[in-house]
Amino acid sequence: MTEETPGFEEKPDVPSGAQEDAEPKAADSSTKEGKAAPAGDAAKEIALQAQLDQAQTALGERTTDLQRLQAEYQNYRRRVERDRVTVKEIAIAGLLTELLPVLDDIGRAREHGELVGGFKSVAESLETVAAKMGLQQFGKEGEPFDPTIHEALMHSYAPDVTETTCVAILQPGYRIGERTIRPARVAVAEPQPGAAKDGKEDKSADEESGGPEKG
Repeated sequence: MTEETPGFEEKPDVPSGAQEDAEPKAADSSTKEGKAAPAGDAAKEIALQAQLDQAQTALGERTTDLQRLQAEYQNYRRRVERDRVTVKEIAIAGLLTELLPVLDDIGRAREHGELVGGFKSVAESLETVAAKMGLQQFGKEGEPFDPTIHEALMHSYAPDVTETTCVAILQPGYRIGERTIRPARVAVAEPQPGAAKDGKEDKSADEESGGPEKG
């Protein structure tokens, strides 16, 4: 019998060519994995960039919507404030218009020297309150006639005026700011008919004669 040497095991013979073939296959698989990894990262970057572009577009749209809403709100506030001021002015004008006859009575009493005692104090307080509310009186003798703020109740001719002039204030006018709530009722005077023509003829005669004669 043949004795086996203890501690040694027989190994099957492996062809050398088989071992060499296994090593290149492992190298090929690792190379393929290395090439696939960059392609996957590029796809992820493209997807992330698309999501970022979409988010930026949505942000721009929301920003535009917000700006439009802010502009609409500001326009609404200005419109409400303008309407509030207009309503207030109309209400004040209506109230003061009702007080104008009282103010006319106070003015006539003052002209006749009847504004005395307690009546004087009350009248002055009323005029002060009306002035604080923006009421302004206008209309003076000698100012040019303006049909937008004057109402002519009497008409005459005068040699000492060169244009239509208010020669008497029958009732003063009143305004609130730029709003006229009652025109001034006046008597007006115009230049004498032919006065302007005579003046022009005299001027022409002076020019033709070389000017007025000097003494």
